[in-house]
Amino acid sequence: MLTLTINGHDHSFDGPPEMPLLWYLRDTLGYTGTKFGCGMALCGACTVHLDGTAVRSCVTPVVAAAGKHVITIEGLSPDGSHPVQRAWMTLNVAQCGYCQAGQIMQAASLLKNNPHPSDDDIEAAMSGNICRCGTYTRIRAAIKLAASEGSAA
Repeated sequence: MLTLTINGHDHSFDGPPEMPLLWYLRDTLGYTGTKFGCGMALCGACTVHLDGTAVRSCVTPVVAAAGKHVITIEGLSPDGSHPVQRAWMTLNVAQCGYCQAGQIMQAASLLKNNPHPSDDDIEAAMSGNICRCGTYTRIRAAIKLAASEGSAA
């Protein structure tokens, strides 16, 4: 039996330890904000935080999260008050919205580790997150806006 702390709550897991964290989050716990995109860690739709670091939950086995803290988009800020979430809403970043939870989680991790990123820092950190609608300009602007607002931890 494994214990995982997800969005501040402990959960017991007795399934196969190699099961992707994504499926446990979505199918067992109902955290459907984390999306399935490619299943190969290439698109970023499934991004969550594992002990504060952005990871792709589609290739992260549940056993890798045991004893660690997992934060999903639902746990980043349940009321939407995180600076990145506010910036996303202010600038109307989302178009279809499918990738946006992963984009927000990646951006929040970037700003936690680098509160004032350069354009190159943003480009490097976000390069693994794909947006089929092409909202990259708005994503970049929202990250800059969130950084200008201060603490994004």
